[in-house]
Amino acid sequence: MLSDLDNFYLKREEPTRGCLLALRDIILSHTNEITPEWKYKLPFFYFKGKMLCYLWIHKKFKKPYIGFVDGNLIDHPDLLVEKRARMKILLIDIEEDLPIEKINSILTQAIYIYDNKINAK
Repeated sequence: MLSDLDNFYLKREEPTRGCLLALRDIILSHTNEITPEWKYKLPFFYFKGKMLCYLWIHKKFKKPYIGFVDGNLIDHPDLLVEKRARMKILLIDIEEDLPIEKINSILTQAIYIYDNKINAK
């Protein structure tokens, strides 16, 4: 029997499914300290036991996105705030190549922030 996490990806239609699976792989390959979890009925990614980011589909734009939990602390021109206080999102256009360098750059910033928050305690 498949987990809820597996079913999240498998119930999507192509090309969205392939895009989400590729995003999952990019996030997980960034560092072996990132782990996948199922939280709030969506795929989350944790870094050292803390929520780092998640995947979802934007209701208005119908595009996949990566939501960064402490996005308000990340300075990147392509991150959108919308009505969120803490999180920012990176919309992904499934008609274009994935912006792997951009994703990795934002992940690096997010992990740097987490490492500094963890070490400050």
